[in-house]
Amino acid sequence: CLVFQKSSTRTRCATVIAVRDEGGSAEYLGQQDIHFGKKESVADSARVLGRMFDGILFRGFKQSVVEELARHAGVPVWNGLTDEWHPTQILADLQTVKEHFGRLQGLSLAFVGDGRNNVCNSLMVGCAMTGINMVNVCPPQLAPQPEVLALALRHARRNRCSVSVCHDPQRGVQGANVVYTDVWVSMGEESLFQQRLELLKPYQVDMQMMKNTGNLDNDQAIFLHCLPAYHDHNTETTQACGALEVSDQVFEAPFSKVFEEAENRMHTIKAMILASLA
Repeated sequence: CLVFQKSSTRTRCATVIAVRDEGGSAEYLGQQDIHFGKKESVADSARVLGRMFDGILFRGFKQSVVEELARHAGVPVWNGLTDEWHPTQILADLQTVKEHFGRLQGLSLAFVGDGRNNVCNSLMVGCAMTGINMVNVCPPQLAPQPEVLALALRHARRNRCSVSVCHDPQRGVQGANVVYTDVWVSMGEESLFQQRLELLKPYQVDMQMMKNTGNLDNDQAIFLHCLPAYHDHNTETTQACGALEVSDQVFEAPFSKVFEEAENRMHTIKAMILASLA
């Protein structure tokens, strides 16, 4: 059962196709179909859904909601995105990196942009768990929460890699094999658009930044983005201002693996569900 408080293209489609490919069926419950905390508690909803479905994928706002679902459902509950974490995205990211380089251990990844959003949080921990050296390249105002950084550092020590924070966008990407960015304003933060635009403009991933990795000419650097991306004038948001977090030149370059990454959402969600239900 897909329980979505936030709309989605990739997560919803990837999960539906993943389940269908394995002979199952998926039901979708949107924001208008669920009553968490209004007409029914999360715990009661979880106990109802858990008696009807073999698993629940939740996509919403509060991390506490998915955790409460997991406590009470009695079936596997997967985090399809919360304000704090986006683990299913990072599974696809890691597969995409592995497909290109043939390994994860010892590579370097630089995330450039909002250093405390859910994708970056998950990347810090995911990279640390798989031996990838990770640099969080962000303005001081958008640095990661201390507890998230501490968690990532604990995993990094265990796996002999590094996690660090850098506020210089050009220096922070040096040596990176993977340059990753995300939108500058997450769902629910639309009122902060102008503020983020001014703060993050120096952090746009453009061709010069990719060259600064030092790995572009020898095919040892790729670009990733979890999508959707503001890379041209072809959206309502960017009609007037143009590209935001990534230039169109980088987004459309051969070293951009964003659509392979998007496809891998389906494959990794399929693997996650099968591993949980086996």
